[in-house]
Amino acid sequence: MSHSNDPLPLGAHPIGGVVHRRSPYSVAESVQRLSAEIAGAGAKLFAVIDQSGEADNIGLSLRDTKLVVFGSPAGGTPLMETAPVAALDLPLKILVWADDNTEVWMTFLSGEWLVGRYGIPPELATPLGAAEKLTKQAAGLN
Repeated sequence: MSHSNDPLPLGAHPIGGVVHRRSPYSVAESVQRLSAEIAGAGAKLFAVIDQSGEADNIGLSLRDTKLVVFGSPAGGTPLMETAPVAALDLPLKILVWADDNTEVWMTFLSGEWLVGRYGIPPELATPLGAAEKLTKQAAGLN
């Protein structure tokens, strides 16, 4: 599936393997919706890292930016057994952030790109598409 015609967040440039999905919700609500979708899918929410909050804590300013880290040990473990260095990108992550125009985006690595990057066999690839599915649901597209 090609994402080359998808819109880009204002201030971002195209990066191979990176997918941007517009969210009609605030950053906080998008994170809440993603968290609910992750739980509903039977996956584990490992962390929500408030990157803009951490910047604020040291007196720096950063656009509203949160990193959602999630996965499924049942799905991820076989991937890491087959391709140990896939652990660099597992668990999966979705960046929820506001662009230069304060539009909210959910940005993630394409499952197809991850499959190619690590040479994952097709029978193990399904879990790598989770961010695509979850961001669609969180944005109200499914």
